[in-house]
Amino acid sequence: MKIVHLYTGADGQSHFEDIELNLRPMGFGMGIELVSEVQGLALRELEPGFQLGYHTAPRRQIVLQLSGMGELTCGDGTSRTFGPGDILLADDLTGQGHISREVAGPRRQAFIYLDPNLDLRALRADG
Repeated sequence: MKIVHLYTGADGQSHFEDIELNLRPMGFGMGIELVSEVQGLALRELEPGFQLGYHTAPRRQIVLQLSGMGELTCGDGTSRTFGPGDILLADDLTGQGHISREVAGPRRQAFIYLDPNLDLRALRADG
């Protein structure tokens, strides 16, 4: 299972990185479980045509795209489109940030707030 990590690089700009998760046997399949690392949950439905200029993530959070499609663009011009089922780890807490815009609506998202001290190596298959 892959997620997209949005992080701030040494250049102060946001960048994308694909992360393969370190899945383990869990119930009837393979998965990853975070319990004490989760600090909260928010559900959001965005207004039609939503756009937001450069901004940083307000906290380290996993963003689950439930419906609709959105596009994120980094300062270097790189962009990614996220649709239903896509998972983003928003971790660009400093620097220039990213641009967000709706591609297709309605956009519904779930935000899972993570402990800022979570060691990402625990999530990575290559960690």
